[in-house]
This record gives sequence, structure tokens and C-alpha cells, in this order.
Amino acid sequence: MKVVIAGGHGQIALRLARQLADRGDQPVGLIRNPDHADDVRAAGAEPVLLDLESATVAAAAEVLRGADAVVFAAGAGPGSGAARKDTVDRGASALMAGAAESAGVRRFIQVSGMGLDRADDPGVDEVFAAYLRAKAAAEQDLAGRDLDWTILRPGRLTNDAPTGTVTLAPSVGYGEISRDDVAAVLVALLDHPATAGRTLELVGGETPVDQAL
Repeated sequence: MKVVIAGGHGQIALRLARQLADRGDQPVGLIRNPDHADDVRAAGAEPVLLDLESATVAAAAEVLRGADAVVFAAGAGPGSGAARKDTVDRGASALMAGAAESAGVRRFIQVSGMGLDRADDPGVDEVFAAYLRAKAAAEQDLAGRDLDWTILRPGRLTNDAPTGTVTLAPSVGYGEISRDDVAAVLVALLDHPATAGRTLELVGGETPVDQAL
């Protein structure tokens, strides 16, 4: 399976690439900084330069041609302002979804987040509110497209060792989840096309990943 990962140098993306490569799949990591290419290769993925904030849908579609699936794992990241939350967390997601439609790549998995309805809560930081709104808008955009999409909303991410057991459902209580376990669930979602059209929340738990799916 050839899987194109948007945000290819991200922490979840590199873990996902490694897990896919280890089982013989062909991960492709999209990056905007050429200095990140060696890290992507070390994870077993083919690095491809594509700036998701400036690329056209046509250019992104060319990168996707021949792929079996897209995983959108990009984000503006810590330290970025409200404007980049919109251009990356929303805009880049819409770009990749449009490119997938154009290239005929139906399977599209989006890494989102939990608690996106908290943007207007008292005390929420302006930049974090922008992030929540951008992720919510990206979800809404994707859900309206003619793609076999799945939206995955992990809880608070950690770098803890993987457990291989999770809680996965349309709605779960807020909690933590290791990035390695998120990557394992993404692999399992790629293997379970029947999850298309579903929005799923993910935290640590007691159920093995395969059974959770």
C-alpha cells in the first residue's frame, strides 16, 4: 500500500511511516523543509518536498497520483500564531482533500483533536481557540467531500512507550494516548475501509488495537 502522509516530519507521521515501512508498505512523507528529508528516509518513507501553504491543488494531486491513501497529520505546531493555524490545520487539509479528489485517491484519514467545541469557552487562549476552530473547519470540509474519509481525534499526546491497547469510539472521555499508539491505530484504520464516514475519538485503554477497530 502506498500511503502519502501530509506533515511527514511530524512526530506521529514519522512513527506511522516507520510502522508502515516495517510491514512492507510504501510511505511517502510530504515536507516543506529539505533539511528534514534524512529523518523521513530514516523512518522508511520517501521524502517529497511540497509546501502545503503555497502549493496548488493540481501540484498536490500530481504527488498523490498512484497512491492508495492519504493521511493528513500536518499541523502548524507550537509557537505558530493564529494565522498559521488556519493556513495549515484548515487550509492544508482542504488542499489535500481536494487533491485526493482530483487524483482519484478515495481513502483519506485526518488526524484531528478532541474538544474542538471549546473555542469560545472562557479562558481559552486566542491562538488555541484559532487552532480549535481550524481543526473543526477542516473536519467539516472533509465530511462534505466525496471521499472515503475517517476522522481520528486523539486525546492529549504523549511520548510514552506504546501499550497496544486503546479506547476507540465515536465519543470517549478525555485522556492521554501515546503517539506510537496513535500511529498503530492509523495503520489499523488503513486496513479497515469499513471505518469510512466515521469520526472516532481515541485515548489509552484496555482493548487491543485490532479488537478496537
